[in-house]
Amino acid sequence: MTPRYFAVVPAAGVGKRMAADRPKQYLPLLGRALIEHTLERLCAFSPIDKVVVALAPEDPYQAGVKALNHPRVMRCAGGAERCHSVSRALEALTGVAAEHDWVLVHDLARPCVRAEDLQRLLDQLQGHPVGGLLGVPVRDTMKRTAANGQVVATVERSQLWHAYTPQMFRYGLLRDALSATLARGELVTDEAAAIEAAGLQPLMVEGAADNIKVTRPEDLALAEFYIARQAAGES
Repeated sequence: MTPRYFAVVPAAGVGKRMAADRPKQYLPLLGRALIEHTLERLCAFSPIDKVVVALAPEDPYQAGVKALNHPRVMRCAGGAERCHSVSRALEALTGVAAEHDWVLVHDLARPCVRAEDLQRLLDQLQGHPVGGLLGVPVRDTMKRTAANGQVVATVERSQLWHAYTPQMFRYGLLRDALSATLARGELVTDEAAAIEAAGLQPLMVEGAADNIKVTRPEDLALAEFYIARQAAGES
């Protein structure tokens, strides 16, 4: 049976590093909420059947987000941490997704993700036994420091990558791997870490470097720049 594709977007966080008056997913980006851009890109990618968005309970801002009313969007209650929200979104797909279907977990704060990168992920992982994630190779010199900030080593960067999203794994595999890490009290920061903890090796798929994560206030201006360049057809 041909597998289907589902997207999961954890969106229950508050984005403390933005120091804003609302969660960062609702901050304005080119005249609309940041989350609108992210959801529109996922919903516009035709292989994705449904997009499950995990929102904070009693989120007062979601009513103003038109993209949350898209017919392919499902909502569920998120949790305290990203991994809890992803786990709850996977639970919401019970009876909807089959064990062998694919799930793409994407950061809501990555509004610049390209359709070409989504397609590359699907193409390269189609026959992979585990799954994988988008990323870009590390280009800067990497240093390891002690707790006091003193440099203790220069780290070889030739096989180091920045982990991006989406991260794409089989529904049943990801659900079980994430459930096992949570049962052990481990709070993984991405889905690949849960898969790795299960003794498996995800594949890293190189994507575009402009798939940035909006984390700090200055990142909003950078996201606007990249979205404008993409709209103009610039690489």
